[in-house]
Amino acid sequence: MAIESVILPEKQKKPKWLRVKLPVGKKYTELRSLVDKYKLNTICTSGSCPNMGECWGEGTATFMILGNICTRSCGFCGVKTGRPETVEWDEPEKVARSIKLMSIKHAVITSVDRDDLKDGGSIIWAETVDAIRRANPKTTLETLIPDFQGNTKQIDRVIEVHPEVVSHNMETVRRLTREVRIQAKYDRSLGVLKYLKEKGMRTKTGLMLGLGEKEEEVIQTMKDLRAVNCDILTIGQYLQPTKNHLPVLEFITPEQFKKYETLGLEMGFMYVESGALVRSSYKAHKHAV
Repeated sequence: MAIESVILPEKQKKPKWLRVKLPVGKKYTELRSLVDKYKLNTICTSGSCPNMGECWGEGTATFMILGNICTRSCGFCGVKTGRPETVEWDEPEKVARSIKLMSIKHAVITSVDRDDLKDGGSIIWAETVDAIRRANPKTTLETLIPDFQGNTKQIDRVIEVHPEVVSHNMETVRRLTREVRIQAKYDRSLGVLKYLKEKGMRTKTGLMLGLGEKEEEVIQTMKDLRAVNCDILTIGQYLQPTKNHLPVLEFITPEQFKKYETLGLEMGFMYVESGALVRSSYKAHKHAV
């Protein structure tokens, strides 16, 4: 799961293509007012997403469930690590109400890793999708899930409620996985995507660039993803959340992002979103169609 704000290392100058426009528009203003008034929990706001105005204008928003403390300590992620809080069993209904209040057309649901739970949080995942369906029958859904440690019984709970898209992020290339994701495994994540596809899901994943990966490694990762028939790929620039996180080693140019987009489409991905400010949920509404 990539949750990044736009804080850069002090010694690095932000390239002109990373300048973020302030969110504007009537739809954004209305939703921002609702979020503030009802204290709705969206990753769009808490993660300082650079595409918030654009996504909200298209009726898309991202919500995080199962708390805001993760059991893993990935080197790229700004989410707190530690002992998570007790599961809130009424959370599915709260998320469903938030989506209804915001009149969201397409919702992306994500979560922290909950390796502390016997079910990995999969029961809440399934109940959240069910609750959203009941309250918002016309809203399409993408579930951006953790790896559930590769436990297919837990993954099956998500499959059984059949969201339009199931996403699980690779985040980086094979060589950097141990450093960037620490407790995760490259082949385990590939296995999750393969299993989801074999069960009939539309699958999606995301990569961050600028962590020291080489072009040939990115292309190999794209090939690995197509080998498990992954449908949708997002590629964006890694940005350092705090000084305690992995540094940005390179700012990828727009031309290079475009090259990966072209290559990805040629490889057979259904959609490829590739650009400096692309995040997992960017243009997510069109991926469900």
